[in-house]
Amino acid sequence: MKFISWNVNGLRACLKKGFLDFYREAAPDFLCLQETKMEQGQADLDLGGEILEYWSSAEKKGYSGTAVFTPHPPLSASYGMGVEVHDHEGRLITLEYPEFYLVCCYTPNAQDGLKRLDYRMTWEDDLRTYLTELDGHKPVIYCGDLNVAHQEIDLKNPKTNRTNAGFTDQERNKLTQLLAAGFTDTFRFLHPDTTGAYSWWSYRFHARQNNAGWRIDYFIVSNRLRSRLKRAEILSTVEGSDHCPVLLELE
Repeated sequence: MKFISWNVNGLRACLKKGFLDFYREAAPDFLCLQETKMEQGQADLDLGGEILEYWSSAEKKGYSGTAVFTPHPPLSASYGMGVEVHDHEGRLITLEYPEFYLVCCYTPNAQDGLKRLDYRMTWEDDLRTYLTELDGHKPVIYCGDLNVAHQEIDLKNPKTNRTNAGFTDQERNKLTQLLAAGFTDTFRFLHPDTTGAYSWWSYRFHARQNNAGWRIDYFIVSNRLRSRLKRAEILSTVEGSDHCPVLLELE
């Protein structure tokens, strides 16, 4: 079973840069999108076949947003985590299947000057509670733009970014806490020593050409799914956004 997650940085813009060609060629069982910046029906999406669409859009127009495309009907679909303060920006979709929950997430950015860091910490604690509650029922496949590079190996310039959004000690520690609660970072589990593996690059300073990037897009799974891990990759040659897609295959 193939899963792909991609922050498209505006789906309408990405559609003009080969999105549908990529989707049809990759043919994933599940495509999870972040930062769609649109509502369902605002673009002509010819996904082909019997593809189901699940959308969560922010109340603020043209901001944030998530979506999941799949031919596999879920047992249920839910939006948000049931916490009022978090559920207005279209950041979370959960699809339930007989053997697992799939959670597509676009984590809030701490922003310049870390002005949203306190909120980010609250989000992380509430989300960890949400994921562990799901995990108590069946395994979880959690993916998306998590807006954090976990370890120094996960970004090009760790020393100069130590106090910047996405690489603060506080954000990194929250991901450490989540993993300690019974979850596995699939890419690092299968590629523990791989360097230069990034999923986001700034549009400035020719960062992508120079591979001066960050690994902030993840597939994180319940530990008991480790035995089913077949492949975890970063599809760094796929363009169309400042992020590239990340892939997970389970047996």
